[in-house]
Amino acid sequence: MSIGNSPEDDRPSIGRVLQQARIAAGLTVEEISSSTRVRIPIVHAIEEDDFSRCGGDVYARGHIRTLARAVGTDPERLVSQYDAEHGGRPAPTPAAPLFEAERIRSEPRRPNWTAAMVAAIVAVVGFVGFTFFKGGDDSSPTTQVAEGSTPNTKSPKPKTDKPVDPKPQPSDSAIAAAPRDKVTVKLSASQGKSWISAKDHNGRLLFDGLLLQGQSKTFQDQERVDLVLGDAGSIELFVNGKKVEDKFQPGQVERLSYTKGDPAVG
Repeated sequence: MSIGNSPEDDRPSIGRVLQQARIAAGLTVEEISSSTRVRIPIVHAIEEDDFSRCGGDVYARGHIRTLARAVGTDPERLVSQYDAEHGGRPAPTPAAPLFEAERIRSEPRRPNWTAAMVAAIVAVVGFVGFTFFKGGDDSSPTTQVAEGSTPNTKSPKPKTDKPVDPKPQPSDSAIAAAPRDKVTVKLSASQGKSWISAKDHNGRLLFDGLLLQGQSKTFQDQERVDLVLGDAGSIELFVNGKKVEDKFQPGQVERLSYTKGDPAVG
């Protein structure tokens, strides 16, 4: 069942807001489904304001939040609109029945002190008997230690003539020495967040998701790296150790390809 706007409310529907934001970001339904793991039929249904395929209000709110973040719109405003149009959040379960159930429980059974005392006596008798027989056995070889000798219980550590060099940790600074036999692409979200997608020359997906402000991603391939930038104006590009000076506008969607040569927009 598709749910539309009420006559009293001039706001656009939840599905309409998500669809317009996705189109403005230059994203397809397939790309949104791949980045959010929300199945394509459910994305189509939500954009048509049909929440019956979500499996309930809890899942519907979760899908709305996930899709809103992926297309760069406010998720809480859309979730509040969903609650207003679907009767609000469910009321919490009252605590009174829990206390009532606690009050009518049967009295706990009292401990059996007689059985406990018998068990304690048996334990004491057993301990005394064990000590008596243990003390009378003086011929045990495990109690004799040669005088002046100290048992060495620690295994000797092997000596190494040369210390093992620690493995270097990879870092983003390695892009300054990008290998000539590969194409190296670094993306930095310096001006804001942007959805990005990166694939190698075989079309294999290297990354598909949201790059938040201040975050960076580096990709390498033997021949080519293909990119899709949802908001190219928020991204700084470094290709094979060199900064790409193209001035992309905020909100501009760009599809780019880079190879092992000098930086060139594909």
